[in-house]
Amino acid sequence: MIIAIDGPAAAGKGTLARRIAETYGYHHLDTGLTYRATAKALLDAGLSLDDETIAEDMARKVDLAGLDRTVLSRHEIGEAASKIAVMPAVRRALVDAQRRFALKTPGAVLDGRDIGTVVCQDAPVKLYVTASAEVRARRRFEEIIDAGGSADYDAIFADVKRRDERDMGRTDSPLKPAEEAYLLDTSEMSIEAAFQTAKSIIDAALSRNA
Repeated sequence: MIIAIDGPAAAGKGTLARRIAETYGYHHLDTGLTYRATAKALLDAGLSLDDETIAEDMARKVDLAGLDRTVLSRHEIGEAASKIAVMPAVRRALVDAQRRFALKTPGAVLDGRDIGTVVCQDAPVKLYVTASAEVRARRRFEEIIDAGGSADYDAIFADVKRRDERDMGRTDSPLKPAEEAYLLDTSEMSIEAAFQTAKSIIDAALSRNA
């Protein structure tokens, strides 16, 4: 069983993906971390973020079992990742690794920007998790404040809009719902409601495949 979850930043897809994986005993991969890990490797080695050949080589060496969310969530790594994520050779290398991960038994949950449209086009379950830019910016703002940090809502909102434009406007694997994806708009939906909706979709797919 492969469950593909796509959507823009801060829509809740990661939280949903982790809960689904835990509930069903499936493996989980946040594919965004694979780009961040590649970027961190380049930064650590003092290498250019503009050389696609070097970036591709780093991407092929990423260890999917060693992705540390806490370390890779740092802002400067995210900025670096956004630069290499538009490189076709880097995307091809990481998509190859992500597809191998998706074959893990008894199942895998992958979340990202192009899982249902590119990485796992034949996934039995495809979900597209979204929310308004205002809601997503507010969630990120509150997350930072709750963690004891300081944040500027307007700056976060502008960043969310920029990331959306970059993700949806790129020529290679743009962010968009797969044709057969179930749309989950979490703007007015709790994570529990989103999970229960997703669970009913997954259970139906498991029954069909039994």
